Amino acid sequence: MKILVLAWEFPPRLVGGIARHVAELYPELVKRGHQVSLITVEFNRAPDFEVVEGIQVYRVKVAEGNDFLHWVANMNQSMEQTSRSLIAQNGAFDLIHAHDWLVGDAAIALKHQFKIPLTVTIHATEYGRHNGLFNDTQRYVAGKEGVLIYNAWRVIVCSNYMRHELERAFGAPWDKMDVIYNGIRPDKKKRDPGVDYPAFRRRYALEEEKIVYYVGRMTYEKGVSVLLTAAPQVLHKLQGQAKFVIIGGGNTDRLKQLAWNLGIWEHCLFTGFMSDEDLDKFQTIADCAVFPSLYEPFGIVALESFAARVPVVVSNTGGLAEVVRHGHTGIVTYTNNPDSLAWGIVEALKNPEYAQTLVDNAYRELELRFSWAKLAEETEAVYRRVLAERSQVVWE
Repeated sequence: MKILVLAWEFPPRLVGGIARHVAELYPELVKRGHQVSLITVEFNRAPDFEVVEGIQVYRVKVAEGNDFLHWVANMNQSMEQTSRSLIAQNGAFDLIHAHDWLVGDAAIALKHQFKIPLTVTIHATEYGRHNGLFNDTQRYVAGKEGVLIYNAWRVIVCSNYMRHELERAFGAPWDKMDVIYNGIRPDKKKRDPGVDYPAFRRRYALEEEKIVYYVGRMTYEKGVSVLLTAAPQVLHKLQGQAKFVIIGGGNTDRLKQLAWNLGIWEHCLFTGFMSDEDLDKFQTIADCAVFPSLYEPFGIVALESFAARVPVVVSNTGGLAEVVRHGHTGIVTYTNNPDSLAWGIVEALKNPEYAQTLVDNAYRELELRFSWAKLAEETEAVYRRVLAERSQVVWE
């Protein structure tokens, strides 16, 4: 099967969770005998073309735009042109797989011109991120999402929560959607015998301090402010022996001001962007991972913490409540509730045997529920269904 994949991020370009999803799913599909060509965006010195774990990766140049939406339009134009050239050189693809609305215009145009069935993965929605649509930009993005969903032969979502969201926000037919979870490669988080981990840990906290961390985007819906608001209670319970490490790029001025106002500045460390190499090491030396999202379609960061064998505390929003099973693989707290979140963090830190049980259970679940090989098999089944249905219709 020849598959054309469109995704606006792919390593080393990392914006959100799409890059890791795409980079880890498609090598498994290559192993299953499929030819995968990926169109993505240029980034620094990454080559215009390379083969990454069997994936043929094409990075396109994108003209600067007047604003982000203009840039997205230029990106789609470049992706469409490159895809046309590939088809002219190598023949048509059997299927197109588009990841989120940002690549929707190119995917839809290619679908109609070459009569190639389109599968779409919706990783998140504008409606969900803002709990509604409140301005023209949000309505524009939601409109693009709706058109892409309409044009898809099948729609893949990462959780049952997202399936309900697409039905509610777009009227997407229930039987048009397939739920396939995100996955993780547990071996990424194994400790390197050559690394001095105690010395590495001292870069972030004193030896007597428990490390509580968040990693992700610094956007409102990620709930970092809820974690900071919960921090004074945690510090009180732990006699001040905790360090809150906030990892991720973006504007943190508002969060830093909140930490200062709460009187916890000396117990917080805002690292900014952290390389994958350092993050893989860091997660193995931390004491508690916290993801207090207000909106979260899935929560792949929770899986990364599972793999690093660190206890996880999350809010009960969206897909997180499906990924983390309370009292079995982690601690689930009430969304946007600092008191509940503080309780969960303290439970993990003050009960080491309980925390170890959660960690052991969570690690076992990676193979049972979140193996990329298993998820690739499920994705392939969707593809085969699409091609079987496509073979039964005349496309005028």
